[in-house]
Amino acid sequence: MDIFDLMREEEAKKSAPLAERMKPQSIEEFFGQKELMGEGSLLRRMIKADRLRSMILFGPTGVGKTSLAQIISQMTHSNFISLNAVTSGIAQLKEVIKNAEEDLALESRTTILFIDEIHRFNKAQQDALLPHVERGTVIFIGATTENPYFEVNSALLSRSLIFELKALSEEDIIGLLKRALREDRELEKVDIELNDEVLAQIAKEAAGDARRAMNILELAVLTTEKTQGRIIIDKNIVAQCTQTPYLKYDKGGDYHYDVISAFIKSVRGSDPQAALYYLAQMLVSGEDPKFIARRLIILAAEDIGLADPQALVLANACFEAIHKIGMPEARIILSETTICLALAEKSNSAYEAINLAYSQVKEDGPGLVPEHLTDSTKKKLSKSKATYLYPHDHEGGWIEQNYLPERVKDKSFYRPKNLGIEENLVKNWKKRINK
Repeated sequence: MDIFDLMREEEAKKSAPLAERMKPQSIEEFFGQKELMGEGSLLRRMIKADRLRSMILFGPTGVGKTSLAQIISQMTHSNFISLNAVTSGIAQLKEVIKNAEEDLALESRTTILFIDEIHRFNKAQQDALLPHVERGTVIFIGATTENPYFEVNSALLSRSLIFELKALSEEDIIGLLKRALREDRELEKVDIELNDEVLAQIAKEAAGDARRAMNILELAVLTTEKTQGRIIIDKNIVAQCTQTPYLKYDKGGDYHYDVISAFIKSVRGSDPQAALYYLAQMLVSGEDPKFIARRLIILAAEDIGLADPQALVLANACFEAIHKIGMPEARIILSETTICLALAEKSNSAYEAINLAYSQVKEDGPGLVPEHLTDSTKKKLSKSKATYLYPHDHEGGWIEQNYLPERVKDKSFYRPKNLGIEENLVKNWKKRINK
């Protein structure tokens, strides 16, 4: 590297965003994730000892996934190759693998392959990586904002350690902001005045995202005129720099699943107020209303079930209606359905019944169908004397006979809850069979 390269590199550092300039270069500079990176933790020990294993780092944006990769690149004695799944494909992957194989064979030097946004790789691309991870040709490190259990091949998951990074606390973000004000060479050139309340406001607006916090601070500094030689940043300036409340809702990320989970649990718990709040949060953040409606269909069958069988009809009608109507009017249909399902009586007896039946079949295998229930053609061929009793030939349309295989004839899978409409259905059933 000559003097001109050094000058260009120095200029690039100056023009880079504050968040980029303040990326940690060592473990000691890494903020947050104390459970993951605290003294004595597995990941910290692995990095410090340069004894890495294939791993996946997942969590929301701005929590330190790529920063951790950068720290590893600084500390490892292995080759460190970085790819982005958005811009890289099979061709680049093959080239990296070829070079890694040569380095391993000729120099006994391992290669760490960091792939940012690994969820962007399709199944074929992930499959192409798998054998090389399995053989140890490369140590794979993936980073993703999405839950890897949904987006990464199970075979690749089973060969990787999974580390979840959480949204940063406001305390962590305040610490990062103070460090930037204290150590960044560009900010040091300016006389900046802001108090702890303003720092706390920035941290709150950042919603756990360090990059967003840095961007807010930098925008405030760059756009505020000096007063008597000083840049004074107050709450009003921070509010202007954020413009609107920041809705941290990545439709493909883990928080997406947290909000829909809270929504469904609120409906299940018969709390329409909470359910409407989470519904509004999803819709304002741009969630697909059809996704919400599909989850309501599942809830209607699983959690309301036989207590009100019409709930399933309503939920399905909701899905059909919003498919035709679209937003913003779809919010009204979703609101009506959400409130109705939240207020409905609940019974999960159908859900539990099929689960018990599934478990029985999986544990013991399928039982033999009783002879009197087998296909009539088969009975003729076997000359079976077992007789099937046709219920409609008997009073009340019911006659006692065994329908279950012999080994499970005394099993009960459906256990009534006697709630809502289900109570009447069960009363009529018991009345019929006890005649």
